[in-house]
Amino acid sequence: MALKKGFDNEKYLELQSEAILERVKRFNNKLYLEFGGKLLYDMHASRVLPGFDPNVKMRLLQKLKDKADIILCIYAGDIERKKVRADFGITYDVDALKLIDDLRDWKIEITAVVITRFDNQPSATIFKNKLERRGIKVYTHHFTKGYPTNVDLIVSDEGYGKNPYIETTKPLVVVTAPGPGSGKLSTCLSQMYHDYKKGIKSGYSKFETFPIWNIPLKHPVNVAYEAATVDIKDFNMIDPHHLEAYKEATINYNRDVEIFPVLRRILEKITGLEAIYKSPTDMGVNKAGFGIVDDAAVQEAAKQEIIRRYFRTHCEYAMGFVDKDTVSRSEIIMEALNLKPEYRKVVDPARKAALEAGNETDKGNEGIFCGSAIELNDGTIIVGKNSQLMHASSSLVLNAIKKLAGIPDSLHLLSPNVIESITNLKKNILKAKTISLDLDEALIALSVSSGTNPTAQLAMEKLKELSGCEVHLTHMPTAGDEAGLKRLGVNLTSEPNFSTKCLFES
Repeated sequence: MALKKGFDNEKYLELQSEAILERVKRFNNKLYLEFGGKLLYDMHASRVLPGFDPNVKMRLLQKLKDKADIILCIYAGDIERKKVRADFGITYDVDALKLIDDLRDWKIEITAVVITRFDNQPSATIFKNKLERRGIKVYTHHFTKGYPTNVDLIVSDEGYGKNPYIETTKPLVVVTAPGPGSGKLSTCLSQMYHDYKKGIKSGYSKFETFPIWNIPLKHPVNVAYEAATVDIKDFNMIDPHHLEAYKEATINYNRDVEIFPVLRRILEKITGLEAIYKSPTDMGVNKAGFGIVDDAAVQEAAKQEIIRRYFRTHCEYAMGFVDKDTVSRSEIIMEALNLKPEYRKVVDPARKAALEAGNETDKGNEGIFCGSAIELNDGTIIVGKNSQLMHASSSLVLNAIKKLAGIPDSLHLLSPNVIESITNLKKNILKAKTISLDLDEALIALSVSSGTNPTAQLAMEKLKELSGCEVHLTHMPTAGDEAGLKRLGVNLTSEPNFSTKCLFES
């Protein structure tokens, strides 16, 4: 069921742009703004704050584009180990390329890419070459000598001074990245060091949506941030520096709080001024908390996101991406809010559908029975299950669009001739081990069938209504299923079970 709106996006956009421009003025019209989170498609924010536009940061940049340069940072180690952005299923380097394209679609050109902690890693070097040969400026920053304890060495020609200076012309310099740990802070401070040597008295600030500093520590929205970062072991806390300075409790997270004393000394060393900021909360310009208009709605949305993250973490463990400690942390977060996996409405129906598949004579792949369920926007639950001809995801989507189009179950959407042609191709020509249609294949078959079948055409038009719907699978999706579900824009979870006994899937 569609969640009740809990966030006023337009109010937030107005307040946020004002806060950033005020901070730019404070620093003589030259501010390096560290952009945390996702610059585009911030689906986590839109899920926990119903009403939040996932592209609001890009709308913000459009308002400020005449005043802003953009620098994109990416950690060389993330390129080398092919770190994956979970919500898109693509690696950080590919996401960086996508982000540059997306910015151009919004008529915004990137100023430069910085590969941080660069040490001639082969994959990072290839990435650098690829960008440069497409006309994009690339800078490489090495590990900063003395970091994080030797401030005198950090703020010297042997520290930040070793990094090449990135020429910018606008009063606001937005420093963004595909994910955390990408070297955004170091890039900002390095630029400030060079600026002060040139007589430019620039400043630094931070823009992160989560955790939200002016809502309670254990508010589900802030807990959802912890659930999203269990792999890097982030946790929220009351900002002790802010509490001491202002006698006011505000929320920040451990990495910002821990590094603040060092960061304050670095800023003082660069600028020659004392106490530019008294706390990590002071450094931020985030106004998201003021956009919340229905607390109950955002609490419920955040609880649902915590459960999604729980399932995601368990699947990542099954695939070998995270360790047992990460799984334990996700379980502790669930327990702290008394949440169970079954609180997600599509979980039990999917499990029941898998049991039904196992009881039927039409056996699925290798005796593995998969179930699926979707919650439509009106709250209706539709299920699907695997068979010799269909993956559970395929049958689910076809059943769902039948329901939305008012088509009886007895009518076929896919032409038997089309299905036969595809299965013949897979079995006899491509020599595939399984012939059942994954979701990508089923959608293509639907498209082909719609040319001669008006009923299929009617159903296909309903696919767009699945965007934002909740889906659960009893088994981790195959590549074709996952790709199709992502394109449909559903919020997907799955049990940490494999859909085949094969270790290798082509």
